[in-house]
Amino acid sequence: MDELKSLPERSVKYIKYFFKWLAIGLLLGAAGGLVGTLFHKLVELVIGVREVRPWLVWMLPLGGLATAGMYAAARVPLDTNRVIKAVHRKEDVPIIMAPLIFVSTVITHLFGGSAGREGAALQIGGAIGWNLGRLIRLDERDMHLAVACGMASVFSALFGVPVAAAVFSLEVASVGIFYYAGLVPCLTASLTAGAIASALDVKGVSLGLPELPAMTLASVGAVLLVAVCCAVLSIVFCLALHHTEAAAKAHIKYPWLRPMVGGAAVAVLTWLVGTYDYNSLGLDVVQRAIGGSAEPEAFALKMLFTVLTVSFGFKGGEIVPTMFIGSTFGCLVGTLIGFQPGFCAAVGLISLLCGVLNCPFAMLLMSVELFGSEALPLFAAAVAVSYTLSGTYGLYGEQNLVYSKLRAMYINIHTK
Repeated sequence: MDELKSLPERSVKYIKYFFKWLAIGLLLGAAGGLVGTLFHKLVELVIGVREVRPWLVWMLPLGGLATAGMYAAARVPLDTNRVIKAVHRKEDVPIIMAPLIFVSTVITHLFGGSAGREGAALQIGGAIGWNLGRLIRLDERDMHLAVACGMASVFSALFGVPVAAAVFSLEVASVGIFYYAGLVPCLTASLTAGAIASALDVKGVSLGLPELPAMTLASVGAVLLVAVCCAVLSIVFCLALHHTEAAAKAHIKYPWLRPMVGGAAVAVLTWLVGTYDYNSLGLDVVQRAIGGSAEPEAFALKMLFTVLTVSFGFKGGEIVPTMFIGSTFGCLVGTLIGFQPGFCAAVGLISLLCGVLNCPFAMLLMSVELFGSEALPLFAAAVAVSYTLSGTYGLYGEQNLVYSKLRAMYINIHTK
């Protein structure tokens, strides 16, 4: 045991481990930064192609067929749940996961599926981390941290929130347990990847608030109302995703047919609503909501588009759609109660993310990196309320709720 060793022996061991993880963090950060930059630029490129060729949305069923074919050829279940399992217990993350999710996410955005990029970021980063760890012969416990470092690096490169990315990668796997041993490597990887992406002209998500409310009874009341509503909405969103996926698998037996059906539904819905706001990322809509303007039905339509895209087998992720849903919903609530719709949109974005991800500290840090620290007490209140009231639901079925949200009690169950 370290405690029984002499002070010089303990000091040497800590110094060795520090520089070991510093080197691993730098290496994974460089790899994640370069891959994340390429991924970001390619996704932006195909979104631009689709915007000037809107008819490509009608090709979404064929894109779904191509995605199903690639994953069928891999013959292993490849999703974000696999990476999350690798953080808290022994689970291989095959390198094939990285190119598969890379290409399939590009396909989703080329043809207008409603998805994000962060699911791909976590899977690409996790695959890089696990395989690099195996290459340099890390032991089983260290492999968990290598996976988290990889996740943090690519997430940081894509979103430009390095501190939140590092904490998120350590917080997401096991709710109630935080792997402090990963702080140095994950922060190193995340900051390195973010710096590389920035140097290569990748602009992270930037959302400035037009005005901030003072800390008053009215502002606290508005924030708490938005947070409570978003906690309920997070449960609805998670249940819609999980139950729709289960229903699609039960009623459409052929895996290759499911994304074709979902893709056709998204294409028809796009035609019916008469706008492309709900296809792909929709970050421009998020920015408008933060500015205080959003259509009342926007949050519900984005939820529907995302459920049909993700639950039927398209790849990409749910975090950016959650930002869309949360910000437009928060803007609507703010409009209805007559309190700064733009600020309520920001609170809704962070609250809904916290509700579906169960990562309160990462979301609190993200609020600072996205919106600044001036309203930190209000965002802290929103995060606390949303986290508590969102219950045992979450986006990722392999996420462990190790400790209860209501009592100091060990429960160790999976989110629903």
